[in-house]
Amino acid sequence: MTATTHAVSAQAAPPQAADRVRRAARRSAERRRNAAAGVLMTPFFLLLALVFLVPVGTAVWLSFFSADEPGLGFGPERTVFVGLRSYAAVVTDPTFLSGLGTVALYCVIYIPLMVIGSLALALLLDSGVVRLRSWAQLGLFLPHAVPGIIAALIWLYLYTPGISPVIEALGKADITVDFLGLHTTLPSIVNIALWSNLGYNMVVFYAALQAVPREVLEASVVDGAGPVRTALQVKAPLVRSSIVMVAMFTLIWALQLFTEPMLLHQSSQMINTRFSPSMYIYDAAFSRNNYSLAAAASVILLVITIAVSYGVTRWTDRVDSVKENAR
Repeated sequence: MTATTHAVSAQAAPPQAADRVRRAARRSAERRRNAAAGVLMTPFFLLLALVFLVPVGTAVWLSFFSADEPGLGFGPERTVFVGLRSYAAVVTDPTFLSGLGTVALYCVIYIPLMVIGSLALALLLDSGVVRLRSWAQLGLFLPHAVPGIIAALIWLYLYTPGISPVIEALGKADITVDFLGLHTTLPSIVNIALWSNLGYNMVVFYAALQAVPREVLEASVVDGAGPVRTALQVKAPLVRSSIVMVAMFTLIWALQLFTEPMLLHQSSQMINTRFSPSMYIYDAAFSRNNYSLAAAASVILLVITIAVSYGVTRWTDRVDSVKENAR
């Protein structure tokens, strides 16, 4: 029934009948909207199921089973239910706990440097002080286009004594630096991550700054605010949602630290095969062939990531509500 037919029926029918006709028309329109929304959301849910739900479900299932060889290892291998044994083994393993501590320290160093550094670069570009702004953006963004493995290999070359031009130049100035030593390994990994991702997050912040109303900036100038004060007290608060988003995604990425230490561990005794939780999972699955242990560690890492992300989200929401109430 078309909308015109509904309108004619509503005019000719009694009031109660007209209400029923209008309600039927609204329900019909709502069903069409829901059907259209379902069609548009179907690809998303399919991808969610394929790349997240199915792998997570498989990991949870694997974590409760383990391969067992009865008869002192001479019998046929069989899969047996072990319950929470793999989880207990992971949470009591000192190397896994050490990897969590390493990643926590990595986050403490890396996340503030990433957020503050990329925001500072975006504010600098937005201020108009930098000439050839487009070329500066391109130059800062290009390292992000380099694959993570290639970036780690480049920096491994620069960190390795005997072949590194950086170490050779520092040596000529009587400066000795071991980039892969006891106290410098983690900062060296942070440096690789910053080099790769600083430009990308700078572009995110710069795009957010372009959406700041020019009237607000002009008003701050009229009030006597200088460039630094305008950047810190006007621009930065207005892009707070972007800051939270960048910090959140940086945190999630940092908790999965793998590529850089995996490629550097053969050149540094400070990086073992279980340096981070992700390397622990890789070692358990492909070096020790203990898929149950690897699956349990994966589930634990996922739970930690979700819990930390949820905590950060709740904390930012609470800060926002406090500010709103203060106003």
